[in-house]
Amino acid sequence: QQSELNSFLWTIKRDPPSYFFGTIHVPYTRVWDFIPENSKKAFQQSHIVYFELDLTDPYTISALTSCQLLPQGENLQDVLPHDIYCRLKRHLEYVKLMMPSWMTPDQRGKGLYADYLFNAIAGNWERKRPVWVMLMVNSLTEADIKSRGVPVLDLYLAQEAERLRKQTGAVEKVEEQCHPLNGLNFSQV
Repeated sequence: QQSELNSFLWTIKRDPPSYFFGTIHVPYTRVWDFIPENSKKAFQQSHIVYFELDLTDPYTISALTSCQLLPQGENLQDVLPHDIYCRLKRHLEYVKLMMPSWMTPDQRGKGLYADYLFNAIAGNWERKRPVWVMLMVNSLTEADIKSRGVPVLDLYLAQEAERLRKQTGAVEKVEEQCHPLNGLNFSQV
């Protein structure tokens, strides 16, 4: 029953009440039907909504992209063991080859091309830090490619908040997410 599902919604008892809702970074269509009505109602009734990051802000997206890069003059080939680098390169060639068959007719109908999508996800991969390449490779699956173009839950809620003219903000800065990941050493990655 929808009403019996764990809502991932916590109420902070004050007047008016505040809510804390735990999201997941997946296309919202994968989880939307499983989000209980109390969570959706709390969102609808809210006037101010804060997110982990402001994914609607071009600066946030630009800063996320920049923080993923290796220091100037370094390439992934310089920091990865040769055998891992070669396996990664072969895998990305395989993904690029397969991507047209992984795309949906709906994606093609919206003008998405496999080469464009591959470059949007994996472009400049040789300049990225290993941890970000690992996250990128994890998202280069057939299921993830088929859902590209569908916003992740956080972004969907942010877009809805803007559409509904709610005041929005973010509780973290890009650096607060980037620095811990960039601080992982190679064996941790």
